[in-house]
Amino acid sequence: MRVHFHDDYVVPLPEGHAFPMRKFRILRDILLREGLVHAEDVVAPPEAPWELLALAHSADYLASLRDGTLSPEAVRRLGLPWSPALVVRSRRATMGTLMAAQAALEQGIAANLAGGTHHARHGHGEGYCVINDVVVAVRALARTGRASRALVIDLDVHHGNGNAELLAADPGAFTFSMHGARNYPLQRPPSSLDIELPDGTGDDQYLAALDAHLGTCFDRARPQVAFYLAGVDVVAGDRFGRLALSRDGLAARDRRVLEAASRRGVPLVLVLAGGYARTAEDTADLHAQVHRQARVLGLG
Repeated sequence: MRVHFHDDYVVPLPEGHAFPMRKFRILRDILLREGLVHAEDVVAPPEAPWELLALAHSADYLASLRDGTLSPEAVRRLGLPWSPALVVRSRRATMGTLMAAQAALEQGIAANLAGGTHHARHGHGEGYCVINDVVVAVRALARTGRASRALVIDLDVHHGNGNAELLAADPGAFTFSMHGARNYPLQRPPSSLDIELPDGTGDDQYLAALDAHLGTCFDRARPQVAFYLAGVDVVAGDRFGRLALSRDGLAARDRRVLEAASRRGVPLVLVLAGGYARTAEDTADLHAQVHRQARVLGLG
């Protein structure tokens, strides 16, 4: 499987910051160590051009991001301190998702070892999400004629409010978000389909909900490509999650998505989304689960 990663995906953050920035490099190392990918499969994306980012974001927001003139309120809402390195990181990660989508259309499945920044809105970033990489990729594929219908499967524990807002008027986009009912964010524009889960939801209830709706999403979307936001903050013990999946439950969830796309011949793009386990190492190991399941299923 082709995966996309650059050392610039990891940038310095203040001591004690809650975002596990090191997870991206650790995940790359796990995949190589376990033979889930080979060195030649790892592709380093360039920085996405600013005009590409304008497919999702306002000119004013992009200018303030480029020039480092975000207001204190905008930085607080983003949750990450602005730096030139953060801008480079966000541009590369966005390009990584688009390149993964292009590779998936050719090979059936591909991944970005970042991305899934589903809280980024038209005029601002929020919730550790600077640029909405999936929306940029969905619209770039549509405008170039590569794929006019896209399904976004968002299984991060948090509602994909940025995806819902930005893709609401895109006739070829179908957004599915299954998330914690009593979690971030407070403002939730409606997705094409939203499923809310109570705190403490475990494997059986979670997988039953996914089984009840995943096939319907494929049927309604009739996608030419699907993006899987495989957030691991649904696992028990996640600092921000409030759900209670086991590692086996996470693996079962990932298998269901992989199998659903594979059965229908739909190219699948894997992106990380969130995860806040006890350590960055634990978080990265959970992110590796979807790649392990892809190997078990003979994909990639």
